[in-house]
Amino acid sequence: MKLGSLKEGGRDGTLVVVSRDLARAVRVPHIAPTLQRALEDWSNTAPRLNGVSEALNASNAQTIDGYAVFALDMAALAAPLPRAYEFVDGSAYLPHVERVRRARGAEVPESFYTDPLMYQAVSAGFLGPRDPVRVRDEAWGIDLEAEVVVVTDDVPYGVSAEEAAQHIQLIGLVNDVSLRNLIPNELAKGFGFLQSKPRSALSPVFVTPDELGEAWQGSKVHRPLLTHINGAWFGAPEAGEDMQFSFAELIAHAARTRPLSAGTIVGSGTVANRSTERGASCFAELRTIETLRDGKPSTPFMRFGDVVRIEMLDTEGRSIFGAIEQKIEKLD
Repeated sequence: MKLGSLKEGGRDGTLVVVSRDLARAVRVPHIAPTLQRALEDWSNTAPRLNGVSEALNASNAQTIDGYAVFALDMAALAAPLPRAYEFVDGSAYLPHVERVRRARGAEVPESFYTDPLMYQAVSAGFLGPRDPVRVRDEAWGIDLEAEVVVVTDDVPYGVSAEEAAQHIQLIGLVNDVSLRNLIPNELAKGFGFLQSKPRSALSPVFVTPDELGEAWQGSKVHRPLLTHINGAWFGAPEAGEDMQFSFAELIAHAARTRPLSAGTIVGSGTVANRSTERGASCFAELRTIETLRDGKPSTPFMRFGDVVRIEMLDTEGRSIFGAIEQKIEKLD
């Protein structure tokens, strides 16, 4: 099934079940008013939500369980989880890490291949899929990061990777916005990201693993992640390829010393492949490729007025999660 949240009903939005073709939706307040509430009682709410999903996809009914079915407007959608208790973002695609380090003459520590990179990201609020990215200064180095995310139910302390796989309940996409030119000074302090990582944007809907069919294997999504900038193709690396750590392993890493609350979002990090022929998922990656090839980067970071579009298509060319489509705007 596919789930989204409307921009109504308060900070956490209003939960809706969305049709497989992303054309129609229905509110489900009798099951759960918000996606967060649904995740906190997932064993009970998921079967009921799935029943609504089956009814929505099986017919052109005007109502389901007494609630009106309506045409879905992507602009009316908030992030599926407008705010989450936790967003932990990994860096599971080591080809990206390897290239970035090689461009500055540094080696990748051996531990990176066995111990995932991860940081605590902003979770207090996510941008909706059509909300603009507002930044005060282009000089901060505005960048996108096209990633896959999963959402968990309650995850026990010290869970194994095998057990963690059973706690992945939803899958989606994120534009993990970065301000690249602020990152070096922050990392030099030795305390991690803060100002350089503003709010990110989530895909219009999250989907249950069964919606992906054979594309969901080994706790990885095996489909290209497609990015366009101003309507031009930017990249489509394969998300299931060159992912050093599966989502189950990333969850186990995050839960090593603490439990994770229902509604925790776990990010894959920027999707990247060893081959550069499939393009990139962020400007930092493209600039690194240019540096390794030409000795310096030639492509600037994003500018005010630029539009980024991120989506993933199934084998028949249909959008799975809907598209994140955002304009970069100046914040006055």
